[in-house]
Amino acid sequence: MPSRIGDTFHRLRAERRPGLITYITAGDPDLPRSAEILKALDRAGADVLEVGVPFSDPLADGPVIQRATERALSAGGSLRASLSLIARVRPHVSAPIVVFTYVNPLMRMGVAAFAKEAASAGVDGVLALDLPIEEAEEFRETLAASGLDTIFLLSQTTSEARIKKASALGRGFLYGISRLGVTGARDRVASGAEALARRIRAHTAMPIALGFGISHPEHVAEIGGYADAAVVGSALVSLIAQESGSPQLTERVEEYVHWLKGDSARATAQAGGARGIPRG
Repeated sequence: MPSRIGDTFHRLRAERRPGLITYITAGDPDLPRSAEILKALDRAGADVLEVGVPFSDPLADGPVIQRATERALSAGGSLRASLSLIARVRPHVSAPIVVFTYVNPLMRMGVAAFAKEAASAGVDGVLALDLPIEEAEEFRETLAASGLDTIFLLSQTTSEARIKKASALGRGFLYGISRLGVTGARDRVASGAEALARRIRAHTAMPIALGFGISHPEHVAEIGGYADAAVVGSALVSLIAQESGSPQLTERVEEYVHWLKGDSARATAQAGGARGIPRG
């Protein structure tokens, strides 16, 4: 079955460049501006848009995304609101959209009902970060029946057996956590990132994306040497928080994405300099 995510990574490989996956929390700083931010990310050339569902107990997230989740919940964010947001922006963006969520909201809605609503909204893939791989087969089949890719999260402590199973069940791409601990921007790529990518690559030809701590164009370029895409989350969410009171919020978002992609001249011309760009 054709996949918008698969097509994107096929294009990236043909262009011989690393992809950029951007994460935002749906409803941060509010739902209308989340829609405009997603459009801005797409305009700026983000290759995949990852939309986080706000959840009351985000255990894997560091303080930056935890605070974004709190703002989103206060603004009316939820799983249904996230799907409604995606449905509104889908006609205006060309990049694949991946829902990033904990399992609990999906179970409350019902996985089959969620899969149908997500597909109708224009979602391309789902990453349920706390879904045990041992319990993932039925989940994956339910999503696949609605044309959704199931994306698995792997870390440096993931066993070879689990990497192999995730490679067999996954579609779209595999998401490697390049460092242990919670989310958060860092000054440098984790020392174990390349080793993790090589471990995953030994089991699959599926695209590999690496995240947790990415915040600079040098990080994106470095990861492109051994993986297919870099995921930028906390640094972007931090920028959104910093610029949430500014009428130039979406311009700053576009500027940051151009900067990450190495298009510094365009970023400077577009937003009047490097103001507001988070440096780690």
